[in-house]
Amino acid sequence: MSKQPLSVVVTRRLPEVVERRLSELFNVTLREDDTPMTRAELGETMKTADILVPTVTDEIDAALLGQAGGQLKLIANYGAGVDHIDVTTARQRGILVSNTPGVLTDDTADMTMALILAVTRRMSEGMAQMQSGDWKGWAPTALLGGRVSGRRLGILGMGRIGQAVARRAAAFGMQVHYHNRRRLRPEVEEELGATYWESLDQMVARMDVLSINCPHTPSTFHLMSARRLKLMKPDAVIVNTSRGEVIDENALTRMLRAGELQGAGLDVYERGTDINPRLRELNNVVLLPHMGSATLEGRIEMGEKVIINIKTFEDGHRPPDQVVPSML
Repeated sequence: MSKQPLSVVVTRRLPEVVERRLSELFNVTLREDDTPMTRAELGETMKTADILVPTVTDEIDAALLGQAGGQLKLIANYGAGVDHIDVTTARQRGILVSNTPGVLTDDTADMTMALILAVTRRMSEGMAQMQSGDWKGWAPTALLGGRVSGRRLGILGMGRIGQAVARRAAAFGMQVHYHNRRRLRPEVEEELGATYWESLDQMVARMDVLSINCPHTPSTFHLMSARRLKLMKPDAVIVNTSRGEVIDENALTRMLRAGELQGAGLDVYERGTDINPRLRELNNVVLLPHMGSATLEGRIEMGEKVIINIKTFEDGHRPPDQVVPSML
């Protein structure tokens, strides 16, 4: 007698090729529209599903996990970050959590460099002129930005993405510096041409560009606090493609408005879609809608990792990308 196929529920629309493959392999329930599930919908889904495939828009906390049925055994997250999932509580309830690490490294690093260039070369201001019809023609002193070659780039968080940013920055002639929870091995530092700073304060005070590439954890919340932002040079630029909570967004907005920082490039925000309206008004800021990882290739590869994690679990083995609390 064949065993009952596992019930898999996907909370958001995924690329068609991923949804098709999921449907071929599992007893899957797909989302009909591309809106996030409400908390109530998530709660009801977790009562009956064997496997949940959520995304970063699904906040799965201890209270929600408390509503889960006994059959929910795997949360196969569609994404690398898992700060929206209470992994510790899930583990205590016998629910495994997996993610999709490594897939989006290059895509996010590309976007980091794009934001560095966009801010330092004042691209958003140039685009605004063209779109409004205000451009009067070339002028020797119009929209003067700065070259990135020779600038000191400080990378906060030297994991996969931070290292990929370092390689790209070196190709642009930037001097690479970094602060990380653990120092890299000497041979990796040499390969990247990266200088380690044990003191984040000292590094921040000396950089021309600061790139945020660390995850959001309790220890990194407001790591770039008002005090630490004040240490930055007035002509420095800050770029964030990681998690919005790492920066005190209100303090950053005040400094940008006061001219205490040259500019910022942000793809993530402290309160999700609830962005400080004063931040939107600034012409020295480039704002993107969390699209650092938004390539079709990356999204398909994410789906492939989710499928591998589910299939491995279904076959009675530990998912290859299982997340445990000690990793966070």
